[in-house]
Amino acid sequence: MSSSVTRDPHCRLIVVCVLFGVLSLTVVRPGLPLGWDELVYASRFTPYGPETPFSAPRTRGVPLLIAPVAAFTDSVAALRCYLTVTASLALYLGYRPWLRVFQERGPQPEPSGRSEGAGGTGGVGGVVPLAAGFYGSVWFALFYAGSAMPNHYVAMGLAAAVGCFVRADLTTSTLSTPSTSRTSRTSRTSRTPTSRLCAGIGAGLAGAALMRPNDAVWPALALLAVALWAVARSGERGRPRGRWAWIAGAVAAGPALALVPWIVEAQLRFGGVPARVRAASEVQGGMRPAFSLPAHAAALDGPLLCRPCGGTPVGWASVAWWLLIPPLVTLGVHAARARGRTRQAVLPLVAGLAVAVPYLFFMSYAAPRFLLPAYALLAPVAALGGCALAPRVRRTPRLRPLRPLAAAAVALQLGFQLYQLELHSGIQAAAREDWRRLDRLLSAHGVRPPCVLSGNSSAVPVAHTAGCRPADATAAHPPSALILRGHPLPAWAARAGWRLHPVPGTYNPGWRVALPPAGVTGSTGRWPAAGLRWPG
Repeated sequence: MSSSVTRDPHCRLIVVCVLFGVLSLTVVRPGLPLGWDELVYASRFTPYGPETPFSAPRTRGVPLLIAPVAAFTDSVAALRCYLTVTASLALYLGYRPWLRVFQERGPQPEPSGRSEGAGGTGGVGGVVPLAAGFYGSVWFALFYAGSAMPNHYVAMGLAAAVGCFVRADLTTSTLSTPSTSRTSRTSRTSRTPTSRLCAGIGAGLAGAALMRPNDAVWPALALLAVALWAVARSGERGRPRGRWAWIAGAVAAGPALALVPWIVEAQLRFGGVPARVRAASEVQGGMRPAFSLPAHAAALDGPLLCRPCGGTPVGWASVAWWLLIPPLVTLGVHAARARGRTRQAVLPLVAGLAVAVPYLFFMSYAAPRFLLPAYALLAPVAALGGCALAPRVRRTPRLRPLRPLAAAAVALQLGFQLYQLELHSGIQAAAREDWRRLDRLLSAHGVRPPCVLSGNSSAVPVAHTAGCRPADATAAHPPSALILRGHPLPAWAARAGWRLHPVPGTYNPGWRVALPPAGVTGSTGRWPAAGLRWPG
C-alpha cells in the first residue's frame, strides 16, 4: 500500500471501520445466542417466533434494520454477520461528514507562515480516523456491533447529523466572511451545497430517533437552539436567513418524521401518546433526579445491565480511560479555538452532554451501551485534542520521553478492551445457554408447545427459547409452568401443590421451575397473575 494511500484520512477511516467489524466477529462468535432484547426485536418475524411482548419503550427501528435477514432465515450466525457489516458501514457513515470538517482551515495562519500538517490544528488529517478508533475500540461498542440493538445506530446517526451541522456552520461562516485570502476563496468554491448538508442532518437525526427517540430529542433540541439563534443573528445583521432557516428546518423535520410511526403505534396500541409515555416510564423506572455516575463507572466492566447497581464495585482498571476524556476534550476545544473554529468542538460537546445528562442524573440504573452516543460525539473533540498535542510533544525535547509511554498506554488500553470483550462475550454465551437448559428440563416434564410460561422477568427469554408464550399478566388461567430465579414459590402456587424443580448445571445459580401437580394443566383454575408482571 502506497504512503499516499496510508496517509489519506478517508482511507484510514475505511481501515478503522473494517478492523472494527473484523475484531467484533473474531472475538464475539457469530453463533452467540440472541439476548433478551434481541429476542423481542427478532421475534417480530416468523422465523424467530413466537412473538414476545413488545412494550411501550421499544420502537420499530431495530426490526426494520434486521428485516432483510430476519424475515427469511432463523440463522443467528447469518443475522450477526449481517449486523456486523451494517455496524461497520454505520461507523463509516457516522464519521464520514467529519472529514470535510477537519479539512477546513481556520482564518488565522500559523505564526511561522505555514499551515500545520496532518497532526496539527490547521488542516487536520488524523482526527477522524482517530475519533472512529477511539469510539470503536471500547469493548461494548465491539460487543454490540453484531447485536440487534439500537444504541450503536443512535450513536452513528447523531455523529453524522452533528458532523453535517458543523460543516454547514463552517460553510455559512465562510460565506459571511470577506474572501480576502486564498484560503477563503478555496473554502468558498469547495463548499458542500446546503441541500446535501440538510439532508445529512435530517437523515442522521431521523435514524437516531427511529431507534431511540429519547436519545435523539435532546441533542436535536440543542442543535435547533443553535440554528434558531443563527437565524436571529442573521436577521439582526441584515444577512440572508435562508441557509440557517433550511438548517433549522432539517433539524426539526428529521426527528419529527421518524416519530410518526411511534405516534401512530401509540394511538393504536396504547391509547395515545400520553398513555404510551406513562407506560414507558413505568417499564423504565421513571425519570427523577438520581446521581448515577458511580453506577455507570461500575458498569464499564459489566454487567451489561446494572439494575440495580448498588452493590456492584467499580473496576478501576476499566475506569482509567474515562480519566483521559476531560483533558483531551479540553485540548480539543483549545485547538479548535486556535483555528478560529471554536464551535467545531463546542457543538459536538454540547450534543454529547445533551445525550449523557439524562442517563447520568435522571436514571437510577446504568448500562455501558447507554452512553455510546455520548462517546461517539465526544470522540472527534478528544481526537482533535490528541492530534494537537502530538506535534508539541515531538517539538519539545523534554516531552519526547512521553512518546513511548503514550504508545505503551495505547497498546495496554487496546489489549485490556479486547480482554474485556472476550470475557463478557464468554459470560453472555454461558448465561444464555441457561435458557436452553431450562427448555430441556421443561421438555423432560412434558411442557411443550403450545404452552404458556410465567414467573419473574426471566420467564420471557426462557418462554421464547422453549417455543412457549409468556403469560399475559391479566390472564384468567394459570400457566403451564413458572420460571423462577431468585424468587420463592408464590403462595398461591404453594397452596395449589405446585412443586419446585432446580435446574442443574446452570451458569447463573438459582434457576428453578415450578410445575403444577400431576394431572393438573394450565387451563384450569384461577391465579393472581397481576403479581407476576415483568418489565418489557
